[in-house]
Amino acid sequence: LNLPGMHGLNVLGAGPALQTDAQFIVMTAFGSIDSAVEAMKLGAVDFIKKPFRTEELLHILSRAREELELKREVAQLRSQTSAGVRAHLVGKSQAMQRLYGMIERVAPTRANVLITGDTGTGKELAARAVHELSGRSRRPFVAINCSALPETLLESELFGHMKGSFTGAVQSKRGLFEEAQGGTIFLDEISTVSEGVQVKLLRVLQDRKVTRVGGREPITVDFRLIAATNRDLSDLVEKGEFREDLFYRLNVFPIRVPSLRERRDDIPVLAQHFRQRFADENSLEPPEIPPKTMTRLMAYDWPGNVRELENFIERAVIMHAGARAIPFEPPGQRPDPERNLLSRAREE
Repeated sequence: LNLPGMHGLNVLGAGPALQTDAQFIVMTAFGSIDSAVEAMKLGAVDFIKKPFRTEELLHILSRAREELELKREVAQLRSQTSAGVRAHLVGKSQAMQRLYGMIERVAPTRANVLITGDTGTGKELAARAVHELSGRSRRPFVAINCSALPETLLESELFGHMKGSFTGAVQSKRGLFEEAQGGTIFLDEISTVSEGVQVKLLRVLQDRKVTRVGGREPITVDFRLIAATNRDLSDLVEKGEFREDLFYRLNVFPIRVPSLRERRDDIPVLAQHFRQRFADENSLEPPEIPPKTMTRLMAYDWPGNVRELENFIERAVIMHAGARAIPFEPPGQRPDPERNLLSRAREE
């Protein structure tokens, strides 16, 4: 620590400016408890006083190496986690940062997840991010929109059926819970599920077994359930429209996806992301989005959320491919977002 012209602790204090992950060990013949404490505060991983035994030094070096390897593993995991989430979701706003944090927290666990949010906010993307960051990522991610099917067909899709169990069942069929073996099943619009299917879902969640329609033998299934809805399930429970016991099974870890109007700062990032994506997918020269157009995009409320913005940009890229920029008032028939933007501009 005692160096000509300066103190060793000053050198140690300059360590962070080097932006290195090197480990610092202080070695001195003039050590004291105070100097050791100060060295540790400045970032040293250990302190050794001369003279020392070789075994003691080797032990300290081994411990420092283990700590360095652990730091690097944590940094790599954080990098992979952030990349995994952002591969599905786009945005840098505080609302999205909170969403990323929730996804990263629950993904490694076995907990059921209930994702809520308005239509078009990206609930399925959030579900896929949870799956990709989990230990089940190498297994299937199976998704179904529960509102798209009548009760009997939904029951067959979820739980499977046996040959001859109903008209048209010409062969036995595995259900989605079986298809998702070892992976994740995503039930979108869970609020639309009938009372009968709710009862069967509850039984599957409790027993981890399914019985195909027309079958008798229960089949053991291993899955992680993620459900989503744009409605308030607790309100439906109070109204008697959704089973309370199933709600508590689903709502182990709730995640809310913010609407686009709650994160307007993300609109430029999303617009540029969609612009480039659709240009690449269609081998088109992408037109620029001028500041005036971007200002109007940010001012619009986007009731259809990210999905509406995505559709708007896709159409604009196709309509104005090869042009220098997307005009604020493009020719031809305009979708609602553009009409609303223009009406706002005229009012101003």
